Order: sequence, then structure tokens, then C-alpha cells
Amino acid sequence: MLKRVARIGKTLYGVFGILLIWMLLDLIIKSAVVPAPFETISYFVRHMDQVLMHLIYSFYRIVVAISASLLIGIPLGMVMGLLRWGDSILSPIVYLAYPIPKIAFLPVFMILFGLGDTSKIVLIFSIIVFQIMIGVRDGIKAIPLEVHLSSQSLGLNSWDKIRHIIFPSILPKLLSSLRISIGIAMSALFLGENYATTYGIGYYIMNNWIMVDYLAMFAGIVGLSLMGLLIFSGIDWIESRWCRWTK
Repeated sequence: MLKRVARIGKTLYGVFGILLIWMLLDLIIKSAVVPAPFETISYFVRHMDQVLMHLIYSFYRIVVAISASLLIGIPLGMVMGLLRWGDSILSPIVYLAYPIPKIAFLPVFMILFGLGDTSKIVLIFSIIVFQIMIGVRDGIKAIPLEVHLSSQSLGLNSWDKIRHIIFPSILPKLLSSLRISIGIAMSALFLGENYATTYGIGYYIMNNWIMVDYLAMFAGIVGLSLMGLLIFSGIDWIESRWCRWTK
């Protein structure tokens, strides 16, 4: 209960800090480019149905990409972490492909997978999956040798070893990898949603910017921030339930 109250207090503190900085910018700049925070929030509430529609499309794309990244990245990361030949084969590929800005492949993805959701999901997937693979591999390699020897002496089978040793070891690094990659993925999605689509929070923000409707543009930014808060809060909730030994 106390942890939940502390978490809510930190969130409120962050909201208050952002609103304070926003109010100061509004007073200093005195331009329609930066509308007043409470005016923007009022607009967001009045047009919530429209903003939510675009947020749902973006949220769907991110959730599908995260799910696909976990389904593929975790097994490949385990191969890299558990098998020497797997690490020798996959690590050079990851090291070469991961640093490349994935947004550069957006035209290729659009040609291969079409102009709809699939190309945008593949774009986000290409960003997150490498982080997942590296996080899982590093989590496995960080397990002390004594733990592996103890599991052998106890006669644990492969499933018990994965369940009681490997999974608890990789989960904290896996969640940290998700936190790092989500911010990058949301930035890429924001740019990707400006091409060949009329739905998505990235499209909503940039379309209103082109129409010089800065109030609607900032309402979209508020929505994007809330979506990020929802995703990160979900990751924190998973960590609080499944990684209690890290607290």
C-alpha cells in the first residue's frame, strides 16, 4: 500500500513539474505556438473521443510490435546466452544491424509490407527485438557459474532450470530493455505515422501542426505522453509483481 502511494506521489510530482515548466514557457514565449497548459487540457477533454481514436491505433501498433518482439527476441536471446555457437552466429548480426537507424528502412518496409499497419508494426519490431535479444543474453550470462552447478547437483531438468533460474535472471534486464526501446520505438512510430495513413497520434499531431492548430497539436502531445505513461506503468507493475527480489 505504501509503495503504491509513493508511486502515485511520484507521478503527481512529475505532472506538477511538467505543468510548472509548461506555464513558465507560456509566460515567457507569449505565443500561440505554446498554448497555456490548462487551455490545452480543456481542449483535450472536450475532444477526447477524437484524440483517443488516434491513440488506440498507435497503442495497437506498439502492443503488437512488443508482443512479436518478445515472442521472437526471448528465444533468440536464450540461444545466444545458453549456447556458445548461438552467440557466435547471432551476436555479429545483432551488432551490425542494431545500430542502424531503423527509420531508414521505412520505405523498404512500406514496399514489402504495404502502406497499412503492418509496415509500421515491422518498423517498431525492428527496434525492440534487438534490445530484447541483448537483454536476455546478458541476463543469462550474468548468472554465476555456481548457480548452474547447483542446479545440476539438484537434478533440475531443463524446464525447471528455465523456470527457477533463467527466467528470474533475465526478467529484470528484459524489462529494462523494454523501457529503453519503447521511447525509441515511439519516436519512430511518430515519424512512421506521417506516411500513408490518416490514423495514429503521430498523424494527428503533425496534421494539426500543418493546419496551424497548435492547441490540437499540444492536445495530441498530451495524449502521446499519457500513452507513454500507461506503457511504462504497465512495465513497472509487471516488475513489482514478478521481480520482487530486486526491490
